[in-house]
Amino acid sequence: MTRFYRVMHAAVYPFVKILFPFDTKGLENVPKDRPVLLCGNHAHAADPFLVALSFPGKYPLRVMAKKELTDAPVLGYLLKKAGIFGVDRGHSDLGAVKTAIKTIKDGGSLVIFPEGTRVKYEGEVQPKGGVAMIALRTGAPMIPVYVGGRHKFLRRTHVIFGEPYEPQTETRHGTAEEYQAFADELMRRAYALGREQK
Repeated sequence: MTRFYRVMHAAVYPFVKILFPFDTKGLENVPKDRPVLLCGNHAHAADPFLVALSFPGKYPLRVMAKKELTDAPVLGYLLKKAGIFGVDRGHSDLGAVKTAIKTIKDGGSLVIFPEGTRVKYEGEVQPKGGVAMIALRTGAPMIPVYVGGRHKFLRRTHVIFGEPYEPQTETRHGTAEEYQAFADELMRRAYALGREQK
């Protein structure tokens, strides 16, 4: 987290709160003494802001965003200054994975959307197994997050944080099949939070 992030947090919060009013539930499920992976469904462009702004500006937090955003001329500069980093969704982006792992090992938490793109309905796309690999390599628990509501201007959105998910592998580093199974279960838990809310 950078000083610029804290400044941006303070500046952006009131505007987002007005345009996309949101409430939070389950923040007590997020450990305060260790880094975590905040893993949410992704239905709207505002979702990363809603998850990040659910925490105070001093909370050590970074966001993994699509590379197209961080490569944009002006917006990309501001995002990078705030500590947001891009991932190339079409390829195995080892650089983004290394940045994610370093973030957690340095004591920061990470917002990540395992589905990799905006999704309207549960099961529309399969989540990426890389999120589970990052969690297992760092020992950070995955927190399922559901961002739900109408996702329209001035309509309330609910941001719900579930209990930590810490799966165990049969081998030391785990397999691709295990990573995928864990990612699938993670998103099942995230969407279940939304169903419980209704």
